[in-house]
Amino acid sequence: MSNLPSQDTVGTRPDTFNRMTKYIRVRSQPGERFVEFDFAIGDPALFVELVMPPRAFEHFCQTQGAVAMTPEQTAEVDAQLEKWRYGEGTLMAQNQNRSANNNNSELGN
Repeated sequence: MSNLPSQDTVGTRPDTFNRMTKYIRVRSQPGERFVEFDFAIGDPALFVELVMPPRAFEHFCQTQGAVAMTPEQTAEVDAQLEKWRYGEGTLMAQNQNRSANNNNSELGN
């Protein structure tokens, strides 16, 4: 017997999925042949990367009722990605910090 919900029980639950906020974050430059973007449902940090022609992207966003991630959400997502990429307290994190400090020194910061 399957542990998946039956067709009957799925139809009786509130449709929370459709009420969840859908987020987009465009990663490609304007005017490119394809739009590269992140798409998230409910939590901007849990996203998939998608690529579509511009007209399909516009239709997709309209159909989904998607909103752009705020600058704060984008910064949080980037911080989480950095944490996963370099870790905290690891050799890679130390190298990344050293590289960032060297770049700031070269720029006079």
